[in-house]
Amino acid sequence: MRSSFGSLHSLGLASLLRDSLWTGSFPDCRTFWVNHRPLIVGACLPWSKPLPPSAYQFCAQRSSFSSFVSAQSFNYSRDLRLTSRTLNPCVNCPSRHFQQNIRPSSSAAMSDDEADPELVALLRKTLGLGGSPDPRTAETKVLQNAQYIFDNAIDVALNSAKTKEAAETIWQMMQKKEYSTQTWAEHELHPKAKDERTVDFIFTMDLLNFSFWSELPSDKRFAIEYRDKKWTGYWSLVAALQRALDEDIPITTPEFWANEEECTEEVIKHVFRSATEEEIPLLEERLQCLREAGRVLCREYEGSFLNCIYSANYSAAALVNLVTESFACFRDETTFNGRRVRIYKRAQILVADLWACFNGEGFGEFHDIDTITMFADYRIPQMLHQLGCLMYSPPLESHIRDLKLIPSGSNWETELRGASIWCVELIKREIERRHPEVKTKPIRQTEPDQAPASKTSTQPLPKEPQNQSYFSDTVPNHDDVKERSARGINAILIDFFLYDTMKELEKEGQESIPHHRTRSIWY
Repeated sequence: MRSSFGSLHSLGLASLLRDSLWTGSFPDCRTFWVNHRPLIVGACLPWSKPLPPSAYQFCAQRSSFSSFVSAQSFNYSRDLRLTSRTLNPCVNCPSRHFQQNIRPSSSAAMSDDEADPELVALLRKTLGLGGSPDPRTAETKVLQNAQYIFDNAIDVALNSAKTKEAAETIWQMMQKKEYSTQTWAEHELHPKAKDERTVDFIFTMDLLNFSFWSELPSDKRFAIEYRDKKWTGYWSLVAALQRALDEDIPITTPEFWANEEECTEEVIKHVFRSATEEEIPLLEERLQCLREAGRVLCREYEGSFLNCIYSANYSAAALVNLVTESFACFRDETTFNGRRVRIYKRAQILVADLWACFNGEGFGEFHDIDTITMFADYRIPQMLHQLGCLMYSPPLESHIRDLKLIPSGSNWETELRGASIWCVELIKREIERRHPEVKTKPIRQTEPDQAPASKTSTQPLPKEPQNQSYFSDTVPNHDDVKERSARGINAILIDFFLYDTMKELEKEGQESIPHHRTRSIWY
């Protein structure tokens, strides 16, 4: 059964208290209000004996639901553990001051096994349980490794002038289109709910988010038919997951993945059944990713990716590191020039999707989101070359134009990916240099009443790279852009914008160069 805020009984809880510690107690209670409902929090404190850091106990009670909350604080990991065991009186609590019958002030009823994610998040943050940033900021080393790759690259170079030119154009277009986290949420296939089920969906999505390219024409390549449309590429994955959930297949449940009797190859084939003759690439590898993730989550994280998020303590970098350390199928590393380098495309986009979906709040709140780099796949290098930012050696460019495979982990492939990460970082820095106000502007979702009347997709770029601006048909007046309140900028939004633009170019047949061909689980 899925472990979540709504299904907490699967979270195991070892008793932190020993009877010998307690010679007496008194309640130190505080009251919080969430959605007009009272939350009573009591801390059991000893009269005489000092408690070890782990022996902190809280009791939370709302309506008929009671939660036992324990925290390991001070020099400990400060994880928050919850269980839906009913505590009337409070189990393992020497004092019965906590027996309170709190009734919600509204008429909304809640089941005994239901907890409000907002309530729990407020409890965690207010009490400092896993909610404050770790002073020792985690590092993924992806950006440092990308710079090393670029500095030692032989077949991929960067055009500094074109990169600066592209930075200004990209910024202006993102401002005009009010490009923000809402752009992610606006797509009809992306989940709209802001709850733990959406977290499950996003983890599953990015667990399988790799290798959708095809040599076939668009009308013959692998496609998923859903909601009277045919979806290809990345969207075929999202459509397949949504369709499976509509068919009551628990495709986003880790326990299901780990169960080889229920989650069979035939079931996965059914989930990804194609509307064309071409099947989804790397089906066996996708099943292996599901198996591995299911086993790891059930064995180490009590069956829920939410516990990974909690362990990361609001740090994007820490969550990337945790994911890549715990799940081999996310460990996107290779050896370049005798040095082990990290690229971590899918682990980083997993964090970025959480951030974008939840608008930087709740399950998507990360105090160091700007440590995430662009996501090195085959589309962004193609877009950067189209913009004139990246230049290829004649042998590499000829290889790409001839649609020949480039092996995963080869020098060519590593240079393409590393140089792309570094190039987007330089674009971001150039935008911040020219427009320092973006450093202090939060990246926020557009409010519904502020949304533009008509939201169009990214306009295609002119085909010829000799043009001064690839957005010459659509670049807004610079003064008009200045009048707007500038939105924040980071590598995530730049990546999303470049990816969407490249897809539009492909749709319009305006690609100046094909994307490179590499078949792997990393992207």
